[in-house]
Amino acid sequence: MTRRNVKEMEKRALSVAKVGEKGQIVIPKNIRDMFNINPGDTVLVLADKDRGIAIVSNEEYMKFANSIFEAQSEPLGE
Repeated sequence: MTRRNVKEMEKRALSVAKVGEKGQIVIPKNIRDMFNINPGDTVLVLADKDRGIAIVSNEEYMKFANSIFEAQSEPLGE
């Protein structure tokens, strides 16, 4: 395996999570570590009937959303 392939593998993870009686899932530790998700953090859950469910860092999503609002406040063509 090349050095580049090893680096690409470090960016990916595959795991299984079981849904509990209350609909809760536990994000596997290796994935929590990969995304620096800690107890008490807030995550955003996105769902699309055709594409599935995604869990996104709320902090990163808010940065993205704020950048959209900031871009909207700038006049076009400048």
